[in-house]
Amino acid sequence: MKQYPTTITDSQWKVIKKFLNIKRKRKHSLRRMLNAIFYLLKTGCQWSMLPHNFPKWQSVYYYFKQWTVTGVIEKIRIKLVTTVRQQRNRKAQPSAAIIDAQSVKSTLVSSRSNTGYDGGKKIKGIKRHIVVDTQGLLLGVQVHSAAIADIRGGRMLLEKLRADNQWTDIGKIFADSGYLPPKYRTTRTEYELAGYELEIVKRSDAAQGFQPVPKRWVVERTFAWQDTNRRLSKSFERLPSTEEAMVELSAIRTMLKHCSKPLNN
Repeated sequence: MKQYPTTITDSQWKVIKKFLNIKRKRKHSLRRMLNAIFYLLKTGCQWSMLPHNFPKWQSVYYYFKQWTVTGVIEKIRIKLVTTVRQQRNRKAQPSAAIIDAQSVKSTLVSSRSNTGYDGGKKIKGIKRHIVVDTQGLLLGVQVHSAAIADIRGGRMLLEKLRADNQWTDIGKIFADSGYLPPKYRTTRTEYELAGYELEIVKRSDAAQGFQPVPKRWVVERTFAWQDTNRRLSKSFERLPSTEEAMVELSAIRTMLKHCSKPLNN
């Protein structure tokens, strides 16, 4: 099979295959299916325009949906987060996180019910809400209409994060003032949202030119990592769950790429 820059290596496959049923005989291996999905994510092509050296696009899409619905993609992401953190001599459970949102334009295939207008960014489309650890590793994602304010979307994401009961040691989350009620945005630097303690990190008025905002630059870098995948350049998905799966796959690709050594169990 032809090798692409998105083709997973043997060491990367070792950790991923543990979440897949590879014992069953198939016409095409699940590794080829995953390579096809990563190719689509990186290049931004349509499902029906996958190169012919991959399995038929209908088969690739079938496995993508199965792995999305059954939570396989989420499980791989969580495993990689804990593994990468441990490789960097950090505890598997993060104690702090950063939250932010990104509004992106919709396309003709986007669902109208999930599309809205972000008046602040002047963008009609969807909003991707993510929460990351202090290393920029994805802990959670929520996709919704761009018309939904950050404080409301942030509450949706953090309630989802708490309900998943995966990252139980988080004690503080850093955010911008958009996660405060309007009446508090000039007076408060702390706030409780969905049971989490938020610390508002603001830009310095004295800063001249571009200056990274402390703590918040980490989540901005994660968005930059995501943007290297053309499938995420706009909203090409009909369902928020599909968009969320693409964001998780982007995080998986980034973590596989940034691993400092072969992944172990």
